Amino acid sequence: MNRNLNILNQFNILYIEDDKSLLKHTKDILDDFAKEVYAVNTSKEAFEIINCYTIDIIICDILLENENGIDFLKDLKENKKIFIPSILATAHTDTKYLLEAIKLKIDHYIVKPINVKELLNTLHDILLPQIQEKELRKNINVIKTISAITDSKQVEIIKYMISNLDEKNQLFTSYLEIMQKISVSKPTLIKLFKDLASKKILNKIAHKTYFFDEDALNSL
Repeated sequence: MNRNLNILNQFNILYIEDDKSLLKHTKDILDDFAKEVYAVNTSKEAFEIINCYTIDIIICDILLENENGIDFLKDLKENKKIFIPSILATAHTDTKYLLEAIKLKIDHYIVKPINVKELLNTLHDILLPQIQEKELRKNINVIKTISAITDSKQVEIIKYMISNLDEKNQLFTSYLEIMQKISVSKPTLIKLFKDLASKKILNKIAHKTYFFDEDALNSL
């Protein structure tokens, strides 16, 4: 099965490994694929990263120095109520670790020494549904937005808007920029923006900056 590993460049990875040599080696490889790789040696450092940055997936060694990776993930899920897809890595095949991982509903278990191809494929398989869900939500939003306006000829503009939203559902654009991408008149654009604003779907929050409010779609 051929996987498009380019999708990994949309995600941030937290990698926890107490072997500093292995940590650096694996991070150097992941850096070529991921959006950002945060590499740490301890769960304390891991919590600091989680508190400061958006983490999409965690790779964690089971036996860290003076601590257990499973305990870290258990604390993350059960006590801090933070649910991030996780991959456990270990050089051990002790049954009790496997049973604990299963009980904790870990997304995947990978045996060390880490096979890089296997790791990348595993990351792809875990993260792909997130991209598919996001695309599905975008398509649903296109349909909902179209139903909120009267002129169906504006579909192309709406698709452009939704396709260019950032992670916070913000759109950075101008009438001129849209007109350069799509053959449309300025009056048509102005009318569309006003229609969407009146329904609180597209709200101007700064110069050339708009917020696309999905909640407003749900009330249509």
